[in-house]
Amino acid sequence: MAEESKNFIHQFIDEDIAEGGQYQGMTVHTRFPPEPNGYLHIGHCKALCIDFGTAEKYGGQCNLRMDDTNPSKEDVEYVEAIKEDIHWLGFDWGDRFFYASDYFEKMYACAVELIQKGLAYVCELTPEQMREMRGDVNAPAQCPYRDRPAEESLNLFERMRAGEFPDGSMTLRAKIDPSSGNFNMRDPVIYRINHAHHHRQGDKWCIYPMYDFAHPIEDALEGITHSLCSLEFEAHRPLYDWVVANCDLPSTPRQIEFARLGIDHTVMSKRKLRRLVEDGKVSGWDDPRMPTLCGLRRRGYTPASIRNFCERIGVAKASSTVEYAFLEHCLREDLNETARRTMAVLRPVKLIITNYPAGQSETFTVENNPNRPEDGTREITFSRELWVEAEDFLPEPVPKYKRLYPGGPECRLKGAYLIKCVGYETDSEGNVTQITAEYDPDSRGGDPADGRKVKGATIHWVNAADAIDAEVRVYDDLFLDEAPDAADKDFLECLNPKSLEVLTGCKVEPDMAGLTAPASFQFMRVGYFCLDSKDSRPDHLVFNRSVGLKDSFKK
Repeated sequence: MAEESKNFIHQFIDEDIAEGGQYQGMTVHTRFPPEPNGYLHIGHCKALCIDFGTAEKYGGQCNLRMDDTNPSKEDVEYVEAIKEDIHWLGFDWGDRFFYASDYFEKMYACAVELIQKGLAYVCELTPEQMREMRGDVNAPAQCPYRDRPAEESLNLFERMRAGEFPDGSMTLRAKIDPSSGNFNMRDPVIYRINHAHHHRQGDKWCIYPMYDFAHPIEDALEGITHSLCSLEFEAHRPLYDWVVANCDLPSTPRQIEFARLGIDHTVMSKRKLRRLVEDGKVSGWDDPRMPTLCGLRRRGYTPASIRNFCERIGVAKASSTVEYAFLEHCLREDLNETARRTMAVLRPVKLIITNYPAGQSETFTVENNPNRPEDGTREITFSRELWVEAEDFLPEPVPKYKRLYPGGPECRLKGAYLIKCVGYETDSEGNVTQITAEYDPDSRGGDPADGRKVKGATIHWVNAADAIDAEVRVYDDLFLDEAPDAADKDFLECLNPKSLEVLTGCKVEPDMAGLTAPASFQFMRVGYFCLDSKDSRPDHLVFNRSVGLKDSFKK
């Protein structure tokens, strides 16, 4: 049997829990710590799959912890949305749901402990002064308050908590190494003053810990064995270990970093995503063009497709950018197996079969999904007047055009009959309003009785007598630029003005009436679509295009 392949994180964990390892005999314990200042996006899915997936692999546990240490940006709306998205992906934290703010008293006690040990001091430099005195690779950082007596710093820190000082007037800094080549260790700020209302703590606190100080304390208090972080925290790991080593904490977690997920034609910054929402560039956080999980869900992405995508891109140390086409490829694979087939005409034009008896109709039985026989069959009605796609007809054909045109080849009406175009009508502006054709009565099912070769294309259709109207929203990339998130670009100038096309008066099969979300379909010859979860109603169907049929991703 081939040995199971492992990413570098799992290799580290195997070493840690093996005989003689630092976590021998312990349950692997991870955590997912989102900041509740926005909605989760596709970039978070990689971390979700790594954090929860690693716990599942080792029969361990994964905590969900809201990193609510920055009160000015947080909201309970985001907390509930994050929980909904994680459950939708198929992960669960059981009873291990926490808030970083639950540990504020312990964090304060750790800060006091560091001051008492001579490992922290109150600094009165402004942020600008602090940057000016930070030094460089040849010069150490400087601070006139570094040797402030512990008693004085304790007094000032207590008064900071009591609210005696304005925002920005003082900070608490860890006393580590002003000459360190890692600038994160040059006496970093671990507490700042912020007179802001906290969504859970109210006005109890006016000083808040920095994430680099709070993060290791939270992990240690929860008994996390492996703190899995994105790569930008690699340079912060020495500070993480320093806090754990110098504070009275019950456990010693290990931080391991992995590369973040980058996708072309997409921005991953929550600040930029919020800007899109606030500036009205999109309809909201759940706009189907957004890379948020709620936006992808509304567009028709499935949990299986996203988890499969995250699994297949792998876990690496080096940052890279994945093609958005691969995410679409994973969705297309899933929907090809699960989505029900139906016929829909997005840009309809009337087709009249002149030799089919007026007032007559017949039914055809078709499979709902050839990949899933258990999904059964349905009946579709055929009659003299049908709707077909406008692009399936040209008055004068171009080279190699094999669809409908006067005098052109026979074409198949999907699952019904062979037809041959004999004419058309236009309005005063030259727009085609009606196509006429003749059918072969001996070709029911689409195959000629005499076995002749059919050179024309297969065309989908909807019966005009019982088709129902629908609105269809066709989406494209939100950004034209492959790298709109690049530092040298204004991402708003990269927006695609044609990222959304709204089609009205589309025609769908009659059994679609009364549908409610969620429901996904393959519109045959067109693409994969889903009912819009917000705007669709049983009496006004709205479909979002999830992904096209053609797979342009090069395997």
